[in-house]
Amino acid sequence: MYETTYHRASSVDEAASLFAKGTEAKYLAGGQTLLPVMKQRLASPSDVIDLAQIADLVGCSGTLSGVQIKAATTHYEVANDATIRKAIPALAYLASQIGDPAVRHRGTIGGSLANNDPAADYPAAVLALNATIKTNKQTIAADAFFKGLFSTALADGEIITAVDFPLIDKAGYAKFPHPASRFALTGVFVAKKGADVRVAATGASQNGVMRVPAIEAALKANWSAGAIDSVKISADGLLNDIHGSSDYRANLIKVMAQRAVQAAG
Repeated sequence: MYETTYHRASSVDEAASLFAKGTEAKYLAGGQTLLPVMKQRLASPSDVIDLAQIADLVGCSGTLSGVQIKAATTHYEVANDATIRKAIPALAYLASQIGDPAVRHRGTIGGSLANNDPAADYPAAVLALNATIKTNKQTIAADAFFKGLFSTALADGEIITAVDFPLIDKAGYAKFPHPASRFALTGVFVAKKGADVRVAATGASQNGVMRVPAIEAALKANWSAGAIDSVKISADGLLNDIHGSSDYRANLIKVMAQRAVQAAG
């Protein structure tokens, strides 16, 4: 690694102040993305600011309209939190399927969203559930947060503090995982609230997480796995690599959506 200065912030304000003083500072949440790229010398931050020990950034709680997950809460904690498991069981299930036990005990929801890996699981849930991302500077709707591969609406130095998820009637998640990384080769999250249906796919598009209007329309008319049978998913704009062709991923979107609906009930 290159030489860097490590800081353990005790508050969000302190972290933001340390970031502003660094020439090329980076925030460290669970370290599941930053540390590997530093080891490969793809990143050489002047300062690494650890957010994991900030008490205000950890924990899950119920709200009047749903649930809130603080940004430094680990995947393991989300998967096993009683409030999340009761209110939105599909979200707890999604967290339980991320990586392996070591990753789930270190990785955080805030780190995952800030990095916006095109095959990450959480972006699909945030987009399908119409969640709200809170930062130390603003509140961002899910539809406005994701801007493309590894790109978000976050400004330089901005810190995600929490994510608010509204209560829904039904939700489900299914993914076809890469056998080595456990990232989603394609994953689909479906959510129904009243007459509204939102469907988001991760791991499939060249632009990262995306909504799937064709499946949303089919499920609005008939909430059932069979309603998706006649849906045609275009391969245009989908990833085409050694792990799967664009046509293969187009088919996976349909299959995973059907499994997600079945899981939702």
